[in-house]
Amino acid sequence: MVKRKSSSDSEAIASVNYEAKVAEIEKIIARIEAGELGLEEVFEQFATAVEHIRQCESFLQQRQQQVDLLIETLNDE
Repeated sequence: MVKRKSSSDSEAIASVNYEAKVAEIEKIIARIEAGELGLEEVFEQFATAVEHIRQCESFLQQRQQQVDLLIETLNDE
């Protein structure tokens, strides 16, 4: 018997990934501000941070759509 992931499991994983990405962005910013990186590494880390930010924005946008739908459902009742 194969156990399927519930939507709440998927949401929990997405939430953890979001939090991990935010933590990684904060680490990158701290390292850049501390001057710990060479110029090439700054650009690489900056590109990584930008990609993480895009992923976080997408996550938040999806959650906002869910909230809007829930609010709309409540208003219809």
